[in-house]
Amino acid sequence: MSGNIQLLSDTLAAAKGEGRAALIAYLPAGFPTVDGGIEAIKAAFDGGADIVEVGLPHSDPVLDGPVIQTADDIALRGGVKIADVMRTVRETHAATGKPVLVMTYWNPIDRYGVERFTAELAEAGGAGCILPDLPVQEAGLWREHAEKHELATVFVVAPSSKDARLAEITKVGTGFVYAASLMGVTGTRASVGAQAQDLVERTRATTDTPVCVGLGVSNAQQAAEVARFADGVIVGSAFVKGMLDAPDDAAGVEAVRTLAGELAKGVRGQA
Repeated sequence: MSGNIQLLSDTLAAAKGEGRAALIAYLPAGFPTVDGGIEAIKAAFDGGADIVEVGLPHSDPVLDGPVIQTADDIALRGGVKIADVMRTVRETHAATGKPVLVMTYWNPIDRYGVERFTAELAEAGGAGCILPDLPVQEAGLWREHAEKHELATVFVVAPSSKDARLAEITKVGTGFVYAASLMGVTGTRASVGAQAQDLVERTRATTDTPVCVGLGVSNAQQAAEVARFADGVIVGSAFVKGMLDAPDDAAGVEAVRTLAGELAKGVRGQA
């Protein structure tokens, strides 16, 4: 079975055709439970997210700040497995028809097996994978199997990336480019800053692939700011924090739905 890279590309193109950025939500699988995580992702789509990244919980997440680390710890203590991540992708895509990616560090895929992981992700209806710690020069095996199964390979670029390095990354990445708005880990910020716009402009000079910005966006005003120069706005920690702060799981799901609705207005310039 083929993956859904085309659905991802079509979704980003449709948002661009509407004169807006796409809203991309991030939520970890297995948080607060596997079933609860599935309901939260459905709520994000229901609220207005165009695309969702499903986090594969990891014990040493180098890109993720304390909020997502807390959620990952809850998921891992709950016994979440890669099979649960695949189930999360399968059920959320089947319920919504929307593109669902997995965001994961390389080690779990390496241990699981690249062919097995890509085949199962495609079978689940996944659109691709975001791989923040996989160097481009070491990505040949992954790219071979991702291409075979029609899955996007999304690489992360940072403000520190030199222009030559950006070109090297965007030459082989597919789906979209994940532009980290700042140096550091995930988390909400008071301001996303000018670094993000500069990075988007430099990245766009090397590719026609959409460039989506993550790290730091937490409210509709920031989403509107980033949407003026990026093809997509990625929000993670704010969704997770809303669930952590909620008095119960049902309230957490509603917090996700509400925030997605506010952010959806933001990327449409209606905030």
